[in-house]
Amino acid sequence: MTGTQISGAAIVTGGESGIGRACALALARQDLPVAITYYRDAAAADAVVDAIVGAGGRASAFQTDVGDEAAVDALFERAEAAYGPVTRLVNSAGLNMSGTMIADMALAQFDRVVRSDLYGPFLTCRRFVRGLGERGTGRIVNISSIHERAPRPGGADYDAAKGGLAQLTTTLALELAPRRIAVNGVAPGMILTPMNQSAIDDAAERRTKEAAIPWGRAGRPEEVADLVVFLLSDAADYITGTTVTIDGALSLTVAQGA
Repeated sequence: MTGTQISGAAIVTGGESGIGRACALALARQDLPVAITYYRDAAAADAVVDAIVGAGGRASAFQTDVGDEAAVDALFERAEAAYGPVTRLVNSAGLNMSGTMIADMALAQFDRVVRSDLYGPFLTCRRFVRGLGERGTGRIVNISSIHERAPRPGGADYDAAKGGLAQLTTTLALELAPRRIAVNGVAPGMILTPMNQSAIDDAAERRTKEAAIPWGRAGRPEEVADLVVFLLSDAADYITGTTVTIDGALSLTVAQGA
């Protein structure tokens, strides 16, 4: 993107695939050292690092359970040791909805998604702020979803976590604004990532789903990454406490047709 400037180092959780991967690659093109996290797929994480390093950038991958306090602390310590102060944070790691109705949902399932999608950003944001010290400034982007406010049956786990993430984002924005630490959210709709793998693989399913999107197509992870890079840049200095929706107007169709 033009007109942007980013300094320091970045952490991108869930950087091995999907939106996180696109964000890591886009930030590296801004000459920013990038530390990505992954949970299981070490080969995918290594491929992202190799792509960045092969293009002349600096990157590392760390296996991290973002819902574990000690693991998050260790992540930041290793990133800071490698690259210096972490001034940009993208929380992209997360789990999708289970599709389980509330009467059948085990507590362990609800806890698993909330721990990843809400506890994770809480822990990384807290450690990010602590790492900046009393005078450091920085920017955070939390990857949410249009389902933070557009619920679906079977999504009590995911929708509750993303709704909580929206409130975490706005609360931290108020709390951290005097320190010039900006906190924003990005709420994607249907993006062609592994979370929508069935629509990528099945052309008929994709056409059916895209027919519900006023813009007429699904989004690409690179489009979300471009938005994230802008929100992390000095060009977005006066933007904090907001969530930017990127969904081709899908979320505006909730009450249509009845």
